[in-house]
This record gives sequence, structure tokens and C-alpha cells, in this order.
Amino acid sequence: MNVIVTGASRGIGYHTVLALAKAGASKIIGISRNYKQLCQLKEECSQFSAVEFIPLAFDFQHIYTNEPQLTSLIKKNVDRIDILINNAGTIVNKPFEQISSEEINRILTTNYTAPSVLIKSLLPLLKVGKAHVINITSMGGVQGSAKFKGLSHYSASKAALATLTECLAEEFKNEGIIFNTLALGAVQTEMLAEAFPGYKAPVTSEQMGEFIANFAINGKRFFNGKIIPVSISTP
Repeated sequence: MNVIVTGASRGIGYHTVLALAKAGASKIIGISRNYKQLCQLKEECSQFSAVEFIPLAFDFQHIYTNEPQLTSLIKKNVDRIDILINNAGTIVNKPFEQISSEEINRILTTNYTAPSVLIKSLLPLLKVGKAHVINITSMGGVQGSAKFKGLSHYSASKAALATLTECLAEEFKNEGIIFNTLALGAVQTEMLAEAFPGYKAPVTSEQMGEFIANFAINGKRFFNGKIIPVSISTP
């Protein structure tokens, strides 16, 4: 089982990789800007003898210009992809009238454009693997859910990725690729702590990583084109 996890150097992505390694993945490519943290993750994965962890340093802010290099590196390491987890994301907690154009572009590039471009560039490997593509979004991007001040563009970018998931599931339903979105509620991560200092989430990144890994392996048998809320709060 060949797996790619973006945003793998910390938080949910980090623990998703460990859970996949524990579950028996044979080869996992972890992508992040933080190569040092990826190397630490590789060391932790070494306890699972069956898995090969491959760290790839890449900044998704440069997806427009550097995508061919990233795709080439991936293709050098795998000839098929069974699971792609688009977990990398960024958040800016700032009132709508104060957020800068640069911050808007950074949010949209990381949270929507990068996973979209990555999926497109990896389609040949995804088709061979009859892959399960999981896009990690947020409850803030789910229509009718509770919204929070300061997260307008973050929530909008996650809503866009969720809608893309539905569209791709329809477009590639005859190709054998399964697309689903997991819309997460609050999870205790470094990114959450940076955006909301002092807030304590009800779910740890370890717990969410285990859930995502299990869904990545087994969910394609039951779901396609779905936006699945993963939250204990309502609405």
C-alpha cells in the first residue's frame, strides 16, 4: 500500500502517518516544508519494520512553479498511489476587513489550489492504484455549520475543496478513483493553538490521526463523493 500524506511534519498529518505505518502501509511519502521534522517522523516510523517512509520537503506556496519537480520526485519513488491524503493547510485568524491580499492568497493557495494541482498531476498514479483520495477540510466549510469570526477565507477555502471533492468523485467514477472529504471539528494541534491561544480542543491529533488512517484504508468501500463531518459538536 503506497500512501502520500501532505502536511506530515506535525499535528494531524504526523500522527496519521504513524497510524498508517502501524496499520501496515508499505511505503509512505510525507510532504512538508519542515524537512527536519519529517526526518524525526522517519525515525519514529522505523519501529514498524514493514514500512518505508520517504520525506519530501516542499512548500505548497510554490505549487504553481515547482509542481513538476515535486511530481518527478514522487514518481521516482512510487509507480502507483493507493491513498492520497491532502492534509496540508494554513489558517489566519483575522477580521475580514483587516486581512491582507497576501494572506488571502496564501490561504487559498495552500488550502485549495495546492491539493487541486497535486491531484491533477498525480492522476496517472492514482488511476493505476484505484486510489482513495481524502481531502481534509473543516466544519467551518460545511454549509449550515457554526461559523467563527476571523476565519472567513479559511472556511471559504475549505468549502471550495469540499465541493471539488464532490465534483471529482463524479468526474472519475468510471476510473476507479474514490474521493471523499473529512470535515474536521476542533483538534488540539499546534496550528489551532497558534490561531486560538488558550483554547482546548476535545480531540487530540493522535486520536484524529488514527481515525483518518482507518478511514483512508477502509472508507472507500462505503463512501464516494461525500463530505463527512468529524466533530462532536452541533451544528
